[in-house]
Amino acid sequence: QVLILKGLKQEVSCLCPSPDGLHLAVGYEDGSIRVFNLLSGEANITFNGHRAAVTALQYDHLGGRLVSGSKDTEVIVWDVINESGLYRLRGHKDAVTQVLFLKEKNLLVTSGKDTLVKWWDLDTQHCFKTLVGHRTEVWGMALLSKEKRLITGSADSELRVWDITYIQEVKDPDEPESKKSKGSSLGAEENTEEDETLELDEHPEERIIKCSKAGSIVREGRDRVVTLVTDRTGKFLACHGTDAVLEVFSVLSEEEVQKKLEKKMKKAKKKAKQNSEEDPERSVELTLQEEIQRVTNVKASSKIKSFDLILSPKGELKMVLLLQNNVIELYNLDVSAQVPQAVRASRITIGGHRSDVRTLAFSSDNIAILSAAAESVKIWNRSTLQCIRTMDCEYALCSLFVPGDRQVIVGTKTGKLQLYDLASGSQIETLNAHDGAVWSIALSPDQRGFVTGGADKCVKFWEFELVKDESSVQKRLSIKHVRVLQLDEDVLCVRYSPNQKLLAVSLLDCTVKIFYVDTLKFFLSLYGHKLPVLCMDICYDGTLIATGSADRNVKIWGLDFGDCHRSLFAHDDSVMYLQFVPKSHLFFTAGKDSKIKQWDADKFEHIQTLEGHHQEVWCLALSPNGDYVVSASHDKSLRLWERTREPLILEEEREMQREAEYEESVAKEDQPVVPGEMQGETGLAGKKTIETIKAAERIMEAIELYREEMAKLKEHNAICKAAGKEVPFPVNPILRAYGNITPSAYVLEVFKKVKSSELEESLLVLPFSYVPDLLRLFNEYIHLGSDVELLCRALLFLLKIHFGQITGNHMLVTVIEELKKTTISRVSEARDVLGFNMAGLQFLKREIEAKDEVTFFADATERFEEKKRKRKKKEKEKMVLAVL
Repeated sequence: QVLILKGLKQEVSCLCPSPDGLHLAVGYEDGSIRVFNLLSGEANITFNGHRAAVTALQYDHLGGRLVSGSKDTEVIVWDVINESGLYRLRGHKDAVTQVLFLKEKNLLVTSGKDTLVKWWDLDTQHCFKTLVGHRTEVWGMALLSKEKRLITGSADSELRVWDITYIQEVKDPDEPESKKSKGSSLGAEENTEEDETLELDEHPEERIIKCSKAGSIVREGRDRVVTLVTDRTGKFLACHGTDAVLEVFSVLSEEEVQKKLEKKMKKAKKKAKQNSEEDPERSVELTLQEEIQRVTNVKASSKIKSFDLILSPKGELKMVLLLQNNVIELYNLDVSAQVPQAVRASRITIGGHRSDVRTLAFSSDNIAILSAAAESVKIWNRSTLQCIRTMDCEYALCSLFVPGDRQVIVGTKTGKLQLYDLASGSQIETLNAHDGAVWSIALSPDQRGFVTGGADKCVKFWEFELVKDESSVQKRLSIKHVRVLQLDEDVLCVRYSPNQKLLAVSLLDCTVKIFYVDTLKFFLSLYGHKLPVLCMDICYDGTLIATGSADRNVKIWGLDFGDCHRSLFAHDDSVMYLQFVPKSHLFFTAGKDSKIKQWDADKFEHIQTLEGHHQEVWCLALSPNGDYVVSASHDKSLRLWERTREPLILEEEREMQREAEYEESVAKEDQPVVPGEMQGETGLAGKKTIETIKAAERIMEAIELYREEMAKLKEHNAICKAAGKEVPFPVNPILRAYGNITPSAYVLEVFKKVKSSELEESLLVLPFSYVPDLLRLFNEYIHLGSDVELLCRALLFLLKIHFGQITGNHMLVTVIEELKKTTISRVSEARDVLGFNMAGLQFLKREIEAKDEVTFFADATERFEEKKRKRKKKEKEKMVLAVL
């Protein structure tokens, strides 16, 4: 492991490295994009524009622009250097699956789940062509043969190949004007069926793309394409479906195609001579299968989630595969071999589980954690977070540490109880406990035995005993079945009361029945849940029982009369696990909504929410001292939470919760409409977020301060004039903190601190009453020549969105006139400086190149002379030998 890039709470949905390999663009589930610097490991840039998960990212060949596609059906082009959004492209009717820049032209290709492939002209920001030759979703797309071919993968086993030709229409002086404007009245968008091409363009002078279907390559996989990727050189293409097979194809270069054609031509001419045919050249052409050849299939150890490939300088193809079971595998493929076979070079498989963890348990000393899944039981050291034991098991559903922490018991889906010894890491005993799944297991408070509940409608009581081991003299631990309680419904959960007098049993009929442990007589029935109770726990003093159900509610009951104290709406989905904190009436719940919550059973209050998991939380376990919580989720992670000594203030938690809810509501609100802008194919790249609102508020506060200070200054000047002497002027503490700067300089400081990516959206939120002051200040700043580029960008945007109000305000006419003069002169100066610097850099480049060429030729001459000397020496030696 070299580096960890720390993100926020959201799940990563997309990755894209920059062409220079120094940055990594990361797309998240909430629609944000962060660009990390791989040298420092820090996120320098954040883009917020999408309302749903980012599904595709792509840099242009220089790395200056980044394009993103999302589940919200929109495509956004971002300026990475300026750290801002350029524009939003609308047109797809479903999630965008792939986005590609064309190096030679300023064009963009996007594909989506709406079965369409769209071509966008980025100069005019409109879609000028749509490929409609697919019958199902387009899941993947790649450019081949120096961008002269497009290959698309959809939900069937075909990879469709399209030929791209760029037609430069040349004006013929003798051609009539009507012929020149071919198809110009038919609209700007072009549709291409599988076998026909329509060329429609409003600008016949521009380059038109002709896209025709060249044929199909049939994959071996029958399901949909998940990932379709080419290597950097474009020589190899690989794809995979929802299975464990990666199919690799080689793409012939132009030279190789030419060689093959010449060979084929020779054969055809030979054949034509024999059959006395004429002109064989017409019939000779390469088939698509000859140009794109299957190399091999790579069989991974599990289903593939994603992959990438690179052609090493030695000519070996390296493929890295991320698998569904949390393993990364690296394969090497020797392409030059007669029959290329992929060899697994290495794999990254850390100590985690290969499937979802369904049960967790803490040892009595708070040090060891047991986690069990479908294939193995693992014991972890809590302090080092290292896996110290792995033991094979059947599909585990419940577990516990045997008193003494030397053995563990696991209940399985097949109804077995498996006993393991931790010292040897071996299975000691297996018992067929239930006829169905063992859903729950609970240790008795006297620690002499335990109870299990299963899908066979039975609750069984077990005791620990020592039996003589046949293989050794010592006795070993065993389990003995003592008695059984037969019920009418499947048992989902069982729990002892701390004094071991009562046993709570949760049934499939949505009730919880309480029995006396000694006589197994019925005591109470707790009914009120609309769906089955999946989890429950009894507090340390035996006064309360809390039940969590699939109906998303948690109910708190009194164990003396079985009365419901309170029903709490706990999670947005089923409550999967519930456990009391030892020696308290606080309890934790885990839900399918990926959250873990802490509650107070006395005051019936929500205390805090632990967010970190990305998918359903299946189970959790509290340490006996109550300082640690470990949780397991469908996102294949185990998370360890520690109780801090920092006091928790409920009011602050509520305030933070309200803020989070407000932020969510802001993101869901309709975006502000830009005056004069049609809701068509293009739009602003950014979106209204809590950050943009805060930035606008800071600008407003700065302008308010500027107004107040200017009013105070006027008043102060009047007092000085009346007094006839200089009176000291009180400096605002905020301005003093900034180093006694002027109020106008303070506004500029605040304005410069607004993130480049949030500037437009912040100005859009800004009320018009602040704009006149801002324009006057802009005039002052630009006149001084500070931050001309930033101010011009903001100025032009303000003029665009408030055009009507600004032009209708007579007070602003002189300001606009002055701005016109100052901006033109300052921008011209900046352009001249840039031009001069560019010319200087080009001159230096030429100088260096010329120097390098001289050195290169000098080296070459020396080598040539040395070879000459060696040759002469050898010839002399040969002559001497011949004479001898």
